[in-house]
Amino acid sequence: MADIDTTPPAPISQNPDIRYLGRILGDVIRAYGGEKLFRQTEYIRSASVDRHRGVAGADGIDTGLDSLNLDDTLAFVRGFMLFSMLANLAEDRQGVAQETGATVAEAVERLREHGIGDAAITDLLEHSLIVPVLTAHPTEVRRKSMIDHKNRVADLMKMKDAGLDHTPSGDRIDEALHRQIALLWQTRPLRRDRLFVADEVENARAYMQDVFLPALPMLYARWERVLGHRPPAFLRLGSWIGGDRDGNPFVTADALRHALGRQCETALVHYLDGVHALGQDLSIATGLSNTPDAVLALAEASGDTSPSRADEPYRRALAGIYARLCATHIRLTGKQPPRPSMLSGEAYASPSELRHDLAVLANGLASDGAGILASGGALGRLIRAVEIFGFHLATLDLRQNSDVHERVVAELLKAAGVCADYAALDEAARVALLRAELGHGRLLINRWHDYSEETAKEIAIVEAAAQAHVDYGPQAITAYNISKAESVSDMLEVNLLLKEAGLYRPGGDAGAAPQAAIMAVPLFETIGDLEAAPQVMRAYFALPEIAGLVKARGYQEVMVGYSDSNKDGGYLTSTWSLNHASRALAKVFVDTGIAMQLFHGRGGAVGRGGGSSFAAIRAQPKGTVQGRIRITEQGEVIAAKYGTVESAELNLEAITSAALIATLDHDDLSEADEARFAAAMDMISRDAFRSYRDLVYGTEGFNQFFRAATPITEIAGLKIGSRPASRSKSQRIEDLRAIPWVFSWAQARIMLPGWYGVGQALQGHADKGLLTAMAQGWPFFQALLGNMEMVLAKSDMGIARHYAGLVPDEKLREQVFGSITSGWNAAHDNLLSITGQSRLLADNPALDASIRLRLPYIEPLNLLQIELIKRHRAGEADERIPEGIQLSINAIATALRNSG
Repeated sequence: MADIDTTPPAPISQNPDIRYLGRILGDVIRAYGGEKLFRQTEYIRSASVDRHRGVAGADGIDTGLDSLNLDDTLAFVRGFMLFSMLANLAEDRQGVAQETGATVAEAVERLREHGIGDAAITDLLEHSLIVPVLTAHPTEVRRKSMIDHKNRVADLMKMKDAGLDHTPSGDRIDEALHRQIALLWQTRPLRRDRLFVADEVENARAYMQDVFLPALPMLYARWERVLGHRPPAFLRLGSWIGGDRDGNPFVTADALRHALGRQCETALVHYLDGVHALGQDLSIATGLSNTPDAVLALAEASGDTSPSRADEPYRRALAGIYARLCATHIRLTGKQPPRPSMLSGEAYASPSELRHDLAVLANGLASDGAGILASGGALGRLIRAVEIFGFHLATLDLRQNSDVHERVVAELLKAAGVCADYAALDEAARVALLRAELGHGRLLINRWHDYSEETAKEIAIVEAAAQAHVDYGPQAITAYNISKAESVSDMLEVNLLLKEAGLYRPGGDAGAAPQAAIMAVPLFETIGDLEAAPQVMRAYFALPEIAGLVKARGYQEVMVGYSDSNKDGGYLTSTWSLNHASRALAKVFVDTGIAMQLFHGRGGAVGRGGGSSFAAIRAQPKGTVQGRIRITEQGEVIAAKYGTVESAELNLEAITSAALIATLDHDDLSEADEARFAAAMDMISRDAFRSYRDLVYGTEGFNQFFRAATPITEIAGLKIGSRPASRSKSQRIEDLRAIPWVFSWAQARIMLPGWYGVGQALQGHADKGLLTAMAQGWPFFQALLGNMEMVLAKSDMGIARHYAGLVPDEKLREQVFGSITSGWNAAHDNLLSITGQSRLLADNPALDASIRLRLPYIEPLNLLQIELIKRHRAGEADERIPEGIQLSINAIATALRNSG
């Protein structure tokens, strides 16, 4: 084992932005909270910093927390929360999150150095698809107003970077920053009402409008220079918000229509603004240019007869395009755009028609003057935006639980007189019946039948999806994700529902393959489902009609999830099961000649599959990425990764470069190493699974410990999403959603889902040299240990013991917390031994400094939260107590930078 370094780590070299913004925040607290609050806050801060720095005698210094009354506590928590938010901003500006090699330019250079030519890269990109998928999973505790103010601070800091003293509107930048942080101080951090689906749609739409619409075309322009040619639009945007019905009764057909309608409106207004700006810019006169006939024809067709523009064909053509876009806006949204056209025009039938007209202008500019005006610019970015976003902006997935599909299909079959009791059939009989129904054109739905509310809602969803294809094009909805997918019938049931709306069409009499405008995508998530996934997919592909359908499409997507597998089997077993399932699935796809598209259900916290996306994609087994991967992005991760155009570009570059490397230049292991590493992981996974299950599901009273020692009850009261915290009214861990499960452990600084069981398994493995070899030469194991190391560094067993003190049963408390502490020590010590480090994050100084900077600010928040929880659970009625708890949850999540 490596020697444990007992000397304090090197002093933190603090980001100057953090000092600058922290000083302004202090001025604001003094100005608005008063001198007493400022001095209290500064005393608590400095005492906590001294303790964490190991200053002699600091442990004996009064924390200062007892001097706070309830009003002081609320103000203090807000101050520490705002400091953490500003520290996050400063680190993002410094590029702390950027990883070596995580740009497309670096990936291409690496590929070229390894003998992979440009032709191979070009060929890959021709059939690639990379999609971050925004979801409404509720882990973002901050209000959108807080995030907006933070982003304005970021904008002002960029002006300061540029050497400006004043904003474009004439304000002094330093004064503007003081005003903006003062606004942050006076903005209510907590939502008063629970979010509705429409609110979640608007929050996501704001990111799409402000960040993704400008960021993606700029990235493509950069990549075009790197690659030396114009790549297709392989990186796109996805969303679940408004289509994810699994466990959320509030997502209906109306919600789906609202989400798609708002996305469409956002895209069209962006295009209208772009065309309007081009009209101001392209003042090219016929007498001073050689204007191609195609541009002149577009100008003539515009209906623009203004004498002042008679010799300006590009402006006239753009006026016509603008008018047609206005007509498209009216057709698809039912209302006039913000800036209506004075001309009349026919609505565009598809985004490709709009792109054609814009391309006519681009080709015209390129054909004159040696192509000086054909450098891309605003017109090139607008064309690229139309290619990426179409009229739908983000491709919206449908998702529902397989149990719901079973009930709905059973009711449809019974009402149609086809099968009286579908639920009673075994799997073989179900498959035979569903194949028969999918093989002909007769529909099951009877418009005069009085269906149950659940069935009526599901029918309405697929019908709304079919109309979305008509209105916005086939890219509006391409996938129907099936939660709890366990069998072939689970996928056939979805195809049957799609058939009822014309989205699945049987093959013709001449042996033609069926067609599905929306793909049924199984989500394999629990440990058992992941183990069964290869067998399920092999059986699915064995159906001749399905094989024909998939081969005609060219690929089939499979989604693998983290959340439930982690809650089911623990961190290591979950991660290894996903890797194992992906490798086994890849073999099934190769054997059947079908391309596999992976969809990874990653979450914000490591316990839900989070961590570095760049490392995770690169660590995927060979042959599983193939240039096609979708990844969920949710909760606080959306604000962290995509809060600004700059951070979005950095993170989109990372997943793109990782996909290129994982596909074309995978870090190969020798067959011998691969076999012995996998065999070792099988053993370690079994041991970790046993340890985890023994604690979480095999320890009597563990559920009571969890609910007392974490703020799970208080988190359930947070108004952070439209989805209920639990799948049912049951208090069982099995029925609790993974998000509050992970979120609760993070708040208590235990973070059990990110490490428990790993230490015991590593400790019990006899060949420590093999473990070291795995840590040095296997990207999968490196990523697994790296994520766990980050979680261990953010956890704190000293603070956790205070939370354990909330458990009234002393015997239960000592038993369970003793197991947790022992497991943490085993994970910590064995990780250091395997990696050869003297302390956590010794080899990652940037992350180490980031976490250590925050720890002194988190500890007082934890201690205050514990005290408030005690008072709340004791029955104190003061409304400031639950408000303080929720504020502390907000502040701790902000400081930790990953919640659930």
